[in-house]
Amino acid sequence: MLQEIAPHVYHNEFQNPKPRETDLVTVFDGRGALLDGGRYPTVTRMRKLGVSDEDLVYLFSIDDTAFFLLWEVTDAVRGGLEMDRVEACRTMEGPYMALAGATALHLYRWYRANQFCGCCGTPNQRDEKERAMRCPVCNAIVYPTIAPAIVVAIRDGDRIVLTKYADRATPRYALIAGFIEIGETMEDTVHREAMEEVGLKIKNLRYHGNQPWGFSGTLMLGFWADLDGDDTITLDRQELKEGVWVRREDVPETPNPLDLTHTMMELFRKGLDPKD
Repeated sequence: MLQEIAPHVYHNEFQNPKPRETDLVTVFDGRGALLDGGRYPTVTRMRKLGVSDEDLVYLFSIDDTAFFLLWEVTDAVRGGLEMDRVEACRTMEGPYMALAGATALHLYRWYRANQFCGCCGTPNQRDEKERAMRCPVCNAIVYPTIAPAIVVAIRDGDRIVLTKYADRATPRYALIAGFIEIGETMEDTVHREAMEEVGLKIKNLRYHGNQPWGFSGTLMLGFWADLDGDDTITLDRQELKEGVWVRREDVPETPNPLDLTHTMMELFRKGLDPKD
């Protein structure tokens, strides 16, 4: 999955290192990612485009390579780099570039959404001791926001429920998923989402694992569940355009899946899902 980058090591300890020539810079501009030949530009490349080291915000490191975020995107940067979809980060060459892109995008969106204090409206400042935005007037502090969400594979013997989202053009199937609401446990959310999206009662919940998914700013929590009673699917048409029972041998193959949803689908397809 996305976060499985061994033997490489992800370091997210807060620090303020000086950018080195071969370190990498992530550049986002609302519509997508700005890349250099399909890759993240180096610090050297950004300096040639007129970017000063003071404009670069340290994000994290993978092994000995530091990743920075360009705070202000200039016309010279837009003209010197190529605009691509954010999804390009998922398929970029390199064993850990997808994790880097997702995490950088997560932090970029958080920084952009918290430029001003939500209490008094004063421009926030980046804290010098921790990853946070702090108001210099009322001292309100904001930390990176992570939204917990569940994914559940609903099974009935050798069948599994697969869905397609109503508002997405992708032809790929997915599992039931949704955000945890205030006052809910993870298990409450699994039961609620199963009923809301496909009208199914479930039982025998089993925790599978979790995954950071910076593309949506979430921490995904995966569960297996078994059908409890009637197997009639009743779709929430606002959320889904399709929801079907699919036999194990008919589940579409996803080689080397990055996300938790398709990792669990692959396990089911191969008969490696928990049986007890």
